[in-house]
Amino acid sequence: MKAVRFHAARDIRVEQVPEPGEPGPRQLLIRPRLCGICGTDLHEYLAGPIVTPTEPHPLTGARNPQILGHELSADVVAVGAEVTAARPGDRVAVMPLVFCGRCYYCVRGLNHVCATMAAFGLSWAWGGLGELAIVEEHQVAVLPDALSYVQGAMVEPAAVALYGVDRGRVRPGDTVLVTGAGPIGALTVLAARAAGAGAVYVSEPNRVRAALVAGLGAADEVFDPRACDVAAEVRTRTGGIGVDVAIECGGSAPALNDCIRATRKAGTVVQTGLHTRPAEIDPMVVAEHDLTIEGTWCFRVRDWPRIISLIATGSFPVERVVTARIGHDEAVTAGFDVLVDPDGRELKVLVEVGA
Repeated sequence: MKAVRFHAARDIRVEQVPEPGEPGPRQLLIRPRLCGICGTDLHEYLAGPIVTPTEPHPLTGARNPQILGHELSADVVAVGAEVTAARPGDRVAVMPLVFCGRCYYCVRGLNHVCATMAAFGLSWAWGGLGELAIVEEHQVAVLPDALSYVQGAMVEPAAVALYGVDRGRVRPGDTVLVTGAGPIGALTVLAARAAGAGAVYVSEPNRVRAALVAGLGAADEVFDPRACDVAAEVRTRTGGIGVDVAIECGGSAPALNDCIRATRKAGTVVQTGLHTRPAEIDPMVVAEHDLTIEGTWCFRVRDWPRIISLIATGSFPVERVVTARIGHDEAVTAGFDVLVDPDGRELKVLVEVGA
């Protein structure tokens, strides 16, 4: 079968690999239909291996070369004898995390920080950019007829965005600042609105992405941090108080500091974007303003039904963030290479697996 595999930095290949065998008793064989290219995949492409394993993974045994892809919708081809979550022919969205179920964190329901966590498409034998894959039963959620394959493929990045909004405890009427208008930032804007935010401000230096997030119709204003003092602009629009919640989605140290300076006293700053190097902040501002700073890692593993329901109601229009659909053979040239370009014009690219 055809698959997109990571070998090393700047070395991702579309190649033929063996098909998986039959699923185990509590596994499913799926046929991916659409799969997104994630920021984590891009980090691997530019500087990996980072999370893809060079030695057998302690939980799954997987190692590079790795079939990529963990944001996907798929058709169920076959199921193991003990599977009840889905049947052949069902359309599903895949929750990619694999956890041990026995460590300190798993037994407390914190499976997303499992001590030996792995992920489909990153440290598992299979990924969403292969024409077939094996997944565990706990990883699938059946898509209702009202949801498209595009919406199904967007559930995973939507979960990342919604988790940041949840950690910020955004309530109806709250004011929110989102820094970084990449796919997660754009989805965070939509998620904040779905949570009832009264006003949402965005900071984004890339003009194309700024225009795209403005076009979603969910942001009150989009600022260019190169051209203005974002915190000052936000405070002006909030009567000098600042936002209730600021969510940093770009992995940028200056943006994190903008969030801290733009948040009201006793407000909350959420770090959703992944930083690739240490960031310096002013702890005195955090102390004087009595701020809460929340980190996030992935998402809650059982949130898929909730997110699917939100999308189905129309209150979380995740499909609007998608800007391109490309063929399987174009995954590197029209996908990875385009998305790592700092001046790139795409926001979210989905690969039509097998096409």
